[in-house]
Amino acid sequence: MNIVVEKQPKCVATLRVEIPAEKVQGQRSQIVTKYLSKARVPGFRPGKAPRAIIEKRFDKEISEELNDQLFNEAFDEALKQEELKVLDFGAPEDLTTLPDGSLSFVSKLTLAPDVQLPDYKGVTVTVPPLDVPEEEVQAQLTALQERFADFKDIEGRPAAMADFAVIDYTSTVDGQPTEEFLGKSAGYLSGREAFWVRLDEKAFLPGFAAQLVGMNANESREITLTLPEDFPVADLQNRELVFSTTLKEIKEAVLPELNDELAGRLAPGRTLIEITAIIRENMQSDRLRKINDMKVNQIVAHFNQQVDFELPEELVTQETQTQADAMVQRGVQSGMSADEIESQQAEIFASAGHQAVSNLRTNFILQEIARVEQIVVTDAELVNHLARVAQSRKLASKKFIKDMQRAGRLPSVRSSILIGKAIDFLVENAIVAESQEMPLTEE
Repeated sequence: MNIVVEKQPKCVATLRVEIPAEKVQGQRSQIVTKYLSKARVPGFRPGKAPRAIIEKRFDKEISEELNDQLFNEAFDEALKQEELKVLDFGAPEDLTTLPDGSLSFVSKLTLAPDVQLPDYKGVTVTVPPLDVPEEEVQAQLTALQERFADFKDIEGRPAAMADFAVIDYTSTVDGQPTEEFLGKSAGYLSGREAFWVRLDEKAFLPGFAAQLVGMNANESREITLTLPEDFPVADLQNRELVFSTTLKEIKEAVLPELNDELAGRLAPGRTLIEITAIIRENMQSDRLRKINDMKVNQIVAHFNQQVDFELPEELVTQETQTQADAMVQRGVQSGMSADEIESQQAEIFASAGHQAVSNLRTNFILQEIARVEQIVVTDAELVNHLARVAQSRKLASKKFIKDMQRAGRLPSVRSSILIGKAIDFLVENAIVAESQEMPLTEE
């Protein structure tokens, strides 16, 4: 068997194979012999049909089985001969049977990238302290008070920050109603009646609440805002919106006293001390999760700065589409319209492409670390993982595992577990520095 591999950029190679006639004939003869013993042909007892009839009647099946065997043997030989790491052998093309009975074909291979690892043990990561700051616990308790707040009208003074304003408003862009300017629905931007706004810079749109300060009940005012360049609606980025606003009512929140009675309203039978302990415990768990995520993200960022290599274009394309679909789904869940999503299509795919490259590069780095450190996923670990997933979905474990196997999804699940174990290994071997100045983030 003559095998030639021509490597090309972007993790692609062309495999050219020539299989001698004697090997082709030998393999075909073995397959035909198997059919002779098992095939059923009308008019003949099993195993008694003439060879010529068997070959003619089952020519297609015999040829397909022969080709599959020869292709697989050629792929195995290429792996051994060239020491290749192949992600996808592709579909054989230009299949040719030569006059002497030999066979040749060409296949486009997708190769795993060549990853040169930097020092990966002892990566320094900086995280905030694990203990939950007391002021954050108190902020949660204040939020509980606000859930049970009563509201009373404010009279005799204008609106001030921290008040609640009940407003009617409509908006225009360049003198046109916003929906008319966009040619589509503008959602909450177009206008609302009896809309509650807390006078806080984080409420509604940045800069809006501050312009309500000083207004009296039943007073009207035009509030002008320039939307930022990263505003979700592309057609309104850097645009000036004018909100014709009428302040109907000014209210203030009257918070209940923070005591056992309030705790009992939240969770009957619980005291304030117990509620506070539960809040602190939940915040501690959430903080630990975020800190662990920060460690992982800093390690991944370290590798992406230290290591650069080509990626298979097909994988990048697939992963980009996956990331774009996820972004669109999140947009839909957050209330974005189809028109808004379509208007941001270019930005979505640009961001998805960047994320795809980062994800793929990270995965290949982690897989290489797992190989070097001889980190593996045993069959027992795979089965136990799938059983836990089935249990969480309230499915029968055996049937779930069989369905996953039939769908060909076990290799990807095993790979995900392997990557997780590689991440755990890196975190365990990282140098962790705590800093009071380090903010706790999701990223």
